[in-house]
Amino acid sequence: MSDRPYKIESMELGPMENFIYLIQDLKTNRAAVVDPAWDVPTVLAKAKEMGVTITDILLTHSHHDHINGIEQVLAKYDAQLHLSKAEAEFWGKHLDLPTLHHGGDIIRLGDTEIQMLHTPGHTPGSACYHLGDDLITGDTMFVYGCGRCDLSGGDPEVMYDTLQKMGHDLPGNTLILPGHNYSVIPSTTLSEQQEGNPFMHFHQKADFVEYRMHIHDKTRDAPYGPVPDHP
Repeated sequence: MSDRPYKIESMELGPMENFIYLIQDLKTNRAAVVDPAWDVPTVLAKAKEMGVTITDILLTHSHHDHINGIEQVLAKYDAQLHLSKAEAEFWGKHLDLPTLHHGGDIIRLGDTEIQMLHTPGHTPGSACYHLGDDLITGDTMFVYGCGRCDLSGGDPEVMYDTLQKMGHDLPGNTLILPGHNYSVIPSTTLSEQQEGNPFMHFHQKADFVEYRMHIHDKTRDAPYGPVPDHP
């Protein structure tokens, strides 16, 4: 049993199979909700069941399907909203927040330290949240997939760099907690991603861009399973 100072509850909600996460600091019973959207009453009921107070809202990015519940949460709790400065600039909202962050910043939730990683590609200010061995990845990295790069703010060349950096910098036992339930399993380790996620297999940026933009959506359907790497 882990002695980590937090626990994470996940809920699959809404028509796009979003994962919404509640991070509970075990000492203070403070909680952060990640990307509140769609069915906020279920999120609030889960918080009540857990006996926590939502004090923070963490956004991975600003697309509608990840933010449409913010106001409902704020109507119930006086919570701080956290997002990357680059995403606030892309979004054009919340530029006056005192809680805008840069990659590498630490957000403190009681005894729990949450590091924001700037992971652009899906949007210019997309972020992942790293705590302990867990990484909440939003639409940057799915289980055996990655976010689209043809939506507003997307850039496949930047996504390639981001995924390469994540694979290089993070431990293999890091547990990937994605923003959507698009796979045959809800989460994997980074090592399993490197083995089975086709977007992690490319060594040339141009090949990655061609696959992400022109091949993937024609050849793979959700739920995504592992794809073996080819030597």
